[in-house]
Amino acid sequence: MTNIAKIDKNFDIPLTVNKQNITFYNPLSAPFQIYGLLFENGHFRRMPEAFSQRVSRNVHSLSRNTAGGRVRFRTDSSCVVIHAKMPQVGKMSHFALCGSAGFDLYVGNEYRASYLPPFNITDGFQGVVELGERQMREITLHFPLYSDVSELYIGLDNTAAVEEAAPYKREKPIVCYGSSITQGGCASRPGSAYPAILSRCLDTDSVNLGFTGNAKGEPAMAEYIKNLPMSVFIYDYDHNAPSVEHLENTHETMFKIIREANPSLPIVMLSRPKYFPTEEEIERIAIIRKTYENALAKGDKNVYFIDGKTLMQICQNEGTVDGCHPTDLGFFSMAQTLITLLKTIL
Repeated sequence: MTNIAKIDKNFDIPLTVNKQNITFYNPLSAPFQIYGLLFENGHFRRMPEAFSQRVSRNVHSLSRNTAGGRVRFRTDSSCVVIHAKMPQVGKMSHFALCGSAGFDLYVGNEYRASYLPPFNITDGFQGVVELGERQMREITLHFPLYSDVSELYIGLDNTAAVEEAAPYKREKPIVCYGSSITQGGCASRPGSAYPAILSRCLDTDSVNLGFTGNAKGEPAMAEYIKNLPMSVFIYDYDHNAPSVEHLENTHETMFKIIREANPSLPIVMLSRPKYFPTEEEIERIAIIRKTYENALAKGDKNVYFIDGKTLMQICQNEGTVDGCHPTDLGFFSMAQTLITLLKTIL
C-alpha cells in the first residue's frame, strides 16, 4: 500500500521538531505541577511500585501507563513543544495511536490541539502546538493513555514567562478504579477519556486507576485506595471480574474496606457501560446493585449506583468501537451521566 503521507502531507508527522529559540523545562520542577502521576525509579507512574507489586505483576506493569496524568502551568509562550521519551508504546488495531500514545493540550478547559505520534514511533517523539499571539494562558497537557513515559520536557519561547497554574477548585481528587474503559480505551485522544472529562467539567483533580484486563477488586488494591485523599470514589471493574462468582465475592468486600476507612466518602458504583446487556451481564448488574442496596439498608447515605445502560443513554451501542470499548461519543455519554450526579454530590 502507498504511504498515505506521500499522498496527503497532513498525515506526514515528523519524529522531531525544527524550532529555534526554545528553552526546555523539566515539568517535575516548579512552577509546573504534575497531577495524577508520581515519578519513581525513572518512570512516571500512577501508583507506587511497592503497592502495585502487591496487587499483581500485570498491575505493576500497567501502572506505568500514564492514563490520567496531567501537567499544568501558565505561560505567554507563542508555542508549546514537547520532547517525550517513551520506553513502551501502546499500539492496537482498534485504538487510535493519538489516544494510546499522544498528548493533548488544553487552554483553560478548551481543547486546542494534540501532539500526534508518528506511526513508526518506537521510543518517544517531539511535537509542537502553535498558540499564536503572545499572551498569558493556562495550559494543561494530558499524558498518553496506554503508553509509558520515562522523560518529558516542555519547550517554550526563550523569553516566555512561566507561572504556576491556578489550583483546582477541589483539591481532593475524584479517584476512578476499573477496567480498560476507565483507563481510557478506546478514546481517540487522552482528554476524551471520561475521568479527564470529569476533571475538566468539575474543576477537580482526578486519579485514573484503570488497569486494562487486570482490575479484579483485589484486597491489596482496596487497601491502597482506602488511604488515598478522595472527594469521590468511582469503581466499575465489572468487565475484568473473570466470572459472576468472582464479582460477587469481591465487589461488596472492596466497598466495605474503603467505606470503613472513609465513613463519609461519596462512593459511586457502576456496572459495565452496556446498552444491551446479556443474561450474564444482568446477573452482574444485580450483584453490584445488591452491594448498593445493602449499604442503604445499613443507613449509608453516601453511596450511589448507576446502571451501565444509563451511562450509554446518549449513544447506545453506537458509542463503542467494538461493542465494548467506548468511542469519544461513548465517553461523553458516560461523563454526562456522571457529571449530573457528581454536581449534586460535590
